[in-house]
Amino acid sequence: MRERKRPEFPKRAVVTAGMPYGNKELHFGHVGGLFVHADTYARFLRDRIGKDNVIFVSGTDCYGSPIAANYRQLVEEGKITGSLEDYVRKNYEKQKEVLDKYDMNLNLYAASGLDRAGEIHKEVSEKIFNTLYEHDYLVKMSTPQFYDPDFKVLLNGRQVVGKCPIDGCQSDKAYADECALGHMYMPNELIDPKSVLSGKKPELRDVTNWYYKLEDYTEALKGQMDYLKQHSTARKYLIKTIEEFLKQPIIYVKRKQLEDGVASLQAKLPKHTIIDEPKKPSITFIFDNLNDRDKAREVLDSMGLHFRTGKTLVPFRLSGNIDWGIKVPEKEGLDDLTFWVWPESLWAPISFTKTYLESIGEDKDEWKNWWLSEESKVYQFIGEDNIYFYGIAEMAMGLSLLGIDSKDQVDWEHVNLPHLVPNNHVLFMDKKASSSSDIKPPMAEELLDHYTAEQLRMHFLSLGLAKKSVSFMPQVYMPEEERQGPDTVLKDGNLLTNVFNRLVRSCFYTAQKYFDTKIPHGEVSEEILHLSKDAVLNYEMHMYRHDFHRIVYVLDSYIRKLNKYWVNHMKKADTDENNDLRKQVLVDAFYGVKSALTLIHPIAPTSCEMVRDYLQVSENIWNWDYIFEPISALMDDVATHELKYLEPRIDFFKKHESQFK
Repeated sequence: MRERKRPEFPKRAVVTAGMPYGNKELHFGHVGGLFVHADTYARFLRDRIGKDNVIFVSGTDCYGSPIAANYRQLVEEGKITGSLEDYVRKNYEKQKEVLDKYDMNLNLYAASGLDRAGEIHKEVSEKIFNTLYEHDYLVKMSTPQFYDPDFKVLLNGRQVVGKCPIDGCQSDKAYADECALGHMYMPNELIDPKSVLSGKKPELRDVTNWYYKLEDYTEALKGQMDYLKQHSTARKYLIKTIEEFLKQPIIYVKRKQLEDGVASLQAKLPKHTIIDEPKKPSITFIFDNLNDRDKAREVLDSMGLHFRTGKTLVPFRLSGNIDWGIKVPEKEGLDDLTFWVWPESLWAPISFTKTYLESIGEDKDEWKNWWLSEESKVYQFIGEDNIYFYGIAEMAMGLSLLGIDSKDQVDWEHVNLPHLVPNNHVLFMDKKASSSSDIKPPMAEELLDHYTAEQLRMHFLSLGLAKKSVSFMPQVYMPEEERQGPDTVLKDGNLLTNVFNRLVRSCFYTAQKYFDTKIPHGEVSEEILHLSKDAVLNYEMHMYRHDFHRIVYVLDSYIRKLNKYWVNHMKKADTDENNDLRKQVLVDAFYGVKSALTLIHPIAPTSCEMVRDYLQVSENIWNWDYIFEPISALMDDVATHELKYLEPRIDFFKKHESQFK
């Protein structure tokens, strides 16, 4: 049989997970939709390429208008005291505490506005801005910003709500210049805007800010998408979502509004092409550039015509005017601006990488060898709503910072930009739940009152968020009358707490009873070697592709087959009192247990470490250099190596105490 081609992993890797805002604790979506997947992959890479070759960073997103607004509201209500920084720090520390409870093994969980990471982040932000400015990638623009005359303040971000102007958008909320699904637009495009302060329609006032010339990189990003389709494991819907924004500027006008026909309107518009399909309710106007589209918008507004715009790239705002933010370097007389939270959060993982390297005594400028070297790879785990920012804005700015102009021919084979791993939404009871939505999600910490961290880690990986949004349906949150059948949250965790736990215990008890608490030495059968190798190679390929739900399928099949082999053959050995068969089955079973432990280790690390302790072997058991070796390869002396004695009724993979009621 021809050897299967195995995937190649980088020599070094950085893993990042999307940053929670500093005005909240972690809800189940933060953990189940992002951090479990990122941590599992980081742990796998440590086992696969060496723990010193992987850096896993994330942190609290400290800045932004929602945080400042929440803080002011809580102070006014008398619910908190202290400074805004105190408020953010408290949430940061709580987030870090909860991640620890879920066995997240980050090299650094930092905060973009606190302590040494905050200092380095300010330095990085200033350097990136100056680099973009000096190479003419920025433009100073005066654009309309919402203003609430009742409160006499300019409104930022989520202080304005309305309807997304992008045609076909299904977002439940839209804000000043972005909607909940990540669509970007100019503030004056927002439909039916309303101030959250006064509840009234705000005014528009021109405000000057710095913008990155994102639209200039449209063709370059199209080239990147073509490359990724052929040469990467990028998820299809990531590419599809990005490509939707790489279209020419479009306006859709309802046909029924044009009583005088299309021709009279066309004469008033800048240069364009038209798509007029009689069976469709809207007529499509396509423009060469944003300026022409915006002139057309003015014409349509003056005529009182309603319209929607299509997805396209618009200048990416870098600055804003709220006090709670990192100060933008003074240029051309603009001296009172701070960075908008989104762009500075895109380069925050670089700041965190530098902070971590410095903390372990290395030169923080070594970050380039982790982020830019062709021997390294950055994997960023994000939510689907953030594809625009990471998949478009980050990639374009990355090219600019590498000195690649928008008109340059890009050699994608040798441009090492981050690999994005976007997950779809993890719903709650079939509905999208978030801190800013009407449906409030359960907090991540409170789930641990009902399930173990490892049960939840296993379940969240099994959901298949790479393919579609999936609902989290814990029975403990259902009314009693709606609870039917077993709790789906426990289904995959039971594979470990029931089937695998029983198999591992049986191996130990059999070794204690018949072989002096030692693993007998012998050749592993071809059946188990083949079964294990097939599972390992399938697991490795699915991990390479970030198909985490398929990893759970592989483990389920492998563990159940191992258990079936044990039950059938050990029953025969006991019936026939055949100690030779018993020895062979135990040799095979311990080989299977060792292989399975290595595969489970990134998912259920604490329980796996307990088994390793009882096996009395080194951490090389997790090292993939030993993945196909027998367990004897981990022993100094096979003849004298003893297992740690396992007392009766000791579980390696434990259920939550509430599940014994």
